[in-house]
Amino acid sequence: YGIAGSTNVTGDQVKKLDLLSNDLVINMLKSSFSTCVIVSEENKDAVIVETEKQGKYIVCIDPLDGSSNIDCLVSIGTIFAIYRKMSPGEPSGKDALQPGRNIVAAGYALYGSATMLVLATSAGGVNCFMLDPPFSAQPVFVPGLAMTHVQDLALGLVELHEVLTGPPLKPVQVPLDGIPSLQCVDRATQLSVVSKLAEGALNPTVHLRLLYECNPMAFVIEKAGGIATTGHQAILDIVPEDIHQRVPVVLGSPDDVKEYIEIVKKHSAK
Repeated sequence: YGIAGSTNVTGDQVKKLDLLSNDLVINMLKSSFSTCVIVSEENKDAVIVETEKQGKYIVCIDPLDGSSNIDCLVSIGTIFAIYRKMSPGEPSGKDALQPGRNIVAAGYALYGSATMLVLATSAGGVNCFMLDPPFSAQPVFVPGLAMTHVQDLALGLVELHEVLTGPPLKPVQVPLDGIPSLQCVDRATQLSVVSKLAEGALNPTVHLRLLYECNPMAFVIEKAGGIATTGHQAILDIVPEDIHQRVPVVLGSPDDVKEYIEIVKKHSAK
């Protein structure tokens, strides 16, 4: 898991496991004969699949989210979103510049104390599959993840609320600072807390990547009954301008995200 000695196109330090994961994912997608364009965090340009192996789908992927935490045994994972190719002619990177509303399926695999796949589809809800190799050759199926109401904002939002309004809120005791984005979302989906990722509201220069981080996570959250927003616009409504475009993201249970949006609206006018 050592450092590869380079940075990727979005400025992240690259680990050797990042490169290995990227190669494995791209090769597997190509060999599926179902994809024509692959957008990866580790590649500056979109990968165009060889003509003889092309299919009708576009995959945007973060092969290994949280790789900076490998050496301290924090969970890592893979995030993905799948689109259909909408335009005629030869595939290109522009085919990936679709809003998240066009997603066919999205989700993430989480590798930690358990190996888990969370999958959301345009025709259904959110389902979870957990690998249980000692007892079964098939993954354990956990159907129908859904978000519920939580009374208070998560700890990750308290700093923002204090900056904007002064009086502190009583937080849900689920600290989010320093946790990789994928684990924040998994926690938000299953515990129905609010996750404010990349300090988007307080530091506009540090945002997450739209195509292969924000869109798939927002798709999962919305399918589970939650909301994902920049504070001003629904994540899934954003039309990408670049395959590595960054945006701020706040996501979680509906009532709490709506409260966040109201705070932003109230103080944006000042």
